[in-house]
Amino acid sequence: MKKNFLVIGLGEFGKSVAKTLYKNKATVMAIDSNEELIKQALNEGILDEAVILDATDEIALKNVVKDDFDMAFVSVGDNIQASILITLHLKELGIDHIICKAVNHTQGKVLEKIGATQVVFPEESMGEKIAYSMLHPTIIEYFKFSEDYFIYEIKIPKSYVNKSLMELNLRHKYEINILAVKHSDGKMNVTPDPNVRLSQDDLLIVLARENTIGKIM
Repeated sequence: MKKNFLVIGLGEFGKSVAKTLYKNKATVMAIDSNEELIKQALNEGILDEAVILDATDEIALKNVVKDDFDMAFVSVGDNIQASILITLHLKELGIDHIICKAVNHTQGKVLEKIGATQVVFPEESMGEKIAYSMLHPTIIEYFKFSEDYFIYEIKIPKSYVNKSLMELNLRHKYEINILAVKHSDGKMNVTPDPNVRLSQDDLLIVLARENTIGKIM
């Protein structure tokens, strides 16, 4: 069964969320008071339905939004008053899972207190990633897996070329677990043979603590 998602606010973040959900076969409805943003999203074919509406208007919102959405995204983070009102309205409409965009942690705390299931800080996350990429240029991508561990996609150091995973023995030396090897042709080997030697353009997908990943770069 397809999942139903509601996206309120079609700025860069909201549009990206809607596009990703739609691409992955979810049903997506979007709301924005900006007619031009609605038209752009519909022309790009990234939505099932879109409504031009001021989502802070409780009565208007109730007329178009039902409680059958699996999740709602509130992407109007620059306007804290609007974010609060919309989140309150969605809770009253019976939507249990609400993810809100916020621009700072004070706004985030308020949104959590009034019912947001999760608060995200896209600008902060992007800033962290840019800074991290400057400090560690061999890291292609990373995300937090748990409180202590991150998953990293990294370029292999020159010293690793033509060496096997068994020779490198990263788990024993640094407690770094290799999850997969990504080859230059885009193919991913999720069960890499420990005896196969690494090529210059290979990428490693690893699970590691933040304080250990620097040991292999």
